Amino acid sequence: MRALRTRSQERILNLLKTIKQGISAQDIYVELRSRNQSMGLATVYRSLEALKMEGMVQVRTLANGEALYSLAQQDKHHLTCLQCGISIPIHQCPVHDLEEQLESSHKFKVFYHTLEFFGLCDRCQTNQAAEIGQ
Repeated sequence: MRALRTRSQERILNLLKTIKQGISAQDIYVELRSRNQSMGLATVYRSLEALKMEGMVQVRTLANGEALYSLAQQDKHHLTCLQCGISIPIHQCPVHDLEEQLESSHKFKVFYHTLEFFGLCDRCQTNQAAEIGQ
């Protein structure tokens, strides 16, 4: 059964369908204003929270604390560099079987999951090694 959605929620869903990567609530607010679909920033946050609780939107929190929202279509997994912030997508998912087991054993409906590894990318490791060697 599909939940009744507000006009604001529908606008946000339509915007997210056109964007292929995660986007911050602030950028959603700005983008909607540029499309003459203006709504208050608090409404953007409330709508995103409602869509998240419905399982329609997923949120990914970066190392700097910024939250990025996207449609909850597929799992997104990343390697994220703590120094430069680059985020490298991981295209295989090592936890799909675990997700199914947890749904079954706990009778829990999983909307999405995230998997993120934090560390240093190759370039930052090289730069760090060069700085130490000086």
